[in-house]
Amino acid sequence: MSVDTPAWVRDAGFYQIFPDRFAASERVPKPGALESWDSDPTTHGFKGGDLLGIAEHLPYLEDLGVNAIYLTPIFQSASNHRYLTFDYYTVDPLLGGEAALRELLDRAHERGMRVVLDGVFNHTGRGFWPFHHILETGGASPYRDWFHLAPAVRDGRRFPQPYPDEGADTSVEALGYQAWWGLPALPKLNTDHPAVREYLLGVAEHWLRFGIDGWRLDVPAEIRDEAFWQAFRQRCRAIRPDAYLVGEIWDVAPEWLRGDRFDALMDYPLAEAILGYVGGPSLDHAVVAGHHEYAGSIVPLDGAAFSARLVELLSVYDPDVVAVQLNLLSSHDAPRALTVLGGDRDALRLAHLLTASLPGAPCVYYGDEVGVTGGDDPYNRATYPWADLGGQPDTTLLADFKRLIKLRHDHAVLRRGSLDAPLFVDAQVIVLAREYQGTWAITATNNGNNARTISVVLPTGANKGYRDMLGSIEAIDAKEGLLTLDVPPLYGTVLISR
Repeated sequence: MSVDTPAWVRDAGFYQIFPDRFAASERVPKPGALESWDSDPTTHGFKGGDLLGIAEHLPYLEDLGVNAIYLTPIFQSASNHRYLTFDYYTVDPLLGGEAALRELLDRAHERGMRVVLDGVFNHTGRGFWPFHHILETGGASPYRDWFHLAPAVRDGRRFPQPYPDEGADTSVEALGYQAWWGLPALPKLNTDHPAVREYLLGVAEHWLRFGIDGWRLDVPAEIRDEAFWQAFRQRCRAIRPDAYLVGEIWDVAPEWLRGDRFDALMDYPLAEAILGYVGGPSLDHAVVAGHHEYAGSIVPLDGAAFSARLVELLSVYDPDVVAVQLNLLSSHDAPRALTVLGGDRDALRLAHLLTASLPGAPCVYYGDEVGVTGGDDPYNRATYPWADLGGQPDTTLLADFKRLIKLRHDHAVLRRGSLDAPLFVDAQVIVLAREYQGTWAITATNNGNNARTISVVLPTGANKGYRDMLGSIEAIDAKEGLLTLDVPPLYGTVLISR
């Protein structure tokens, strides 16, 4: 099957937003008291961010340079993260409801920005109306086949027990239903049931018709049915031929990207490699060891090890897939990059240079660009530190992020260029070449503490004059196919052919 990925994603720079924590609008009334904006995040607390707050801050995102937004779940729920859905057809009133989403989409699209929503189709919340129906009527409910119920519940001999005591048994037998990872708040849907499949596919179609630009799919591997995701793609693409479908899979998984299910994955393996390369002695090993996925996956990498891993990750997928992979450094499911890097802002800047210059769509997790820190959930979900609310955003780091995002935006070769084997690799430095329609980009990164001068033999066709896009040298000329690069410590050099 041929691979058909959306063309617009090749030019996209994403910004991931956890809606409760980014920005609050005075136009969205709140029903009661909230946690203070500047207090530490908690597991269950609400800060009051909403969709109109995002819409009102689109000029900030535009100035940052991003042109696509990925929102974590926005549908009605009783949790601040909204991964336990109550109603897939209702935007949570705390976020402003459907009217707020309409305004956000319209204002974003006016600015040429795309918006991707988070689809949680493996499990629901206890308040999801078909599950609530079972809680009220037990095995007599016509929705009993929508979930994986214990035989005693199906037979009407007992009711589910959705609120067990802390530390109690959460098996199917104890709860009366299968809960995802044994979490009582997350009943697992029976996606083998035709009515459930049709309901979920209808949800996907509905919001694409409403105007969203794609779906990020939560834990898709938990739905162990290729046919479900094949139908999902077919139905979505029938509504929006350029809809972006990206899956949350933490491993290298080319079987998901053959053209019949997803366009891309959240590229955690690349993030882990980048953080290992740029972090070196700065890595906070306690933070890494405390995360269920990062433990054992993020280790210090020298230039040669990072180069080998990079070549592996770029070669395992079709080039049209690589071009649209979601290249993140942080997310709501992992410690923030700056925390993983032990607070080393130079290392974070180098990491962002790599995501800005490698194939794929770079994704900034809200607040990373101004130095927000945080370990595992809930601390990786702190509020954005708006200066007018007393916050202290790191404006120097912000300027670095803006510069690199603009560099990628201004030069198609950094978005669409081919990438072959590294031109040079040693313990600290990696030199890469990309080419697009006759324009070449030579990028060199250095994870060492000393500046380096490197001479590389250029590929055929790259023997040209170059501009130094990050330094002060206006013109650098190759001589007989040889190019000499000065690479600053813990950063890099980007040269674009003239």
